[in-house]
Amino acid sequence: MASRFNVIWSFISHYKYLIVIVVGVAVVGFLDENSYLRHKQYEIQISDMKAEIEKYNAQYEADSKKLRELRNDPKAIVKIARERYFMKADDEDIFILSDDEKPTKNNETAE
Repeated sequence: MASRFNVIWSFISHYKYLIVIVVGVAVVGFLDENSYLRHKQYEIQISDMKAEIEKYNAQYEADSKKLRELRNDPKAIVKIARERYFMKADDEDIFILSDDEKPTKNNETAE
């Protein structure tokens, strides 16, 4: 038992600086609350949030422009009602055109 302890103690005393450096790097790099790994995760999260802020700012500007247009121009209400909600005037007819292809009957020609 004493010989095992002496071998372990000899190894630790011989490589003490290397052990301290490896443990220090492990703590700073991965285990600590302020580790390098978490720092990178926070940077990614911050960049995602900044992109989201930019998206919402652009959406806010577009919506503000539409709102100003609605307040200043009464014909804009009609335009939006026609484009977004597919409303029509009383004396109009609306035709919906579809560019879907009709299915062909390949099964009958193959037989």
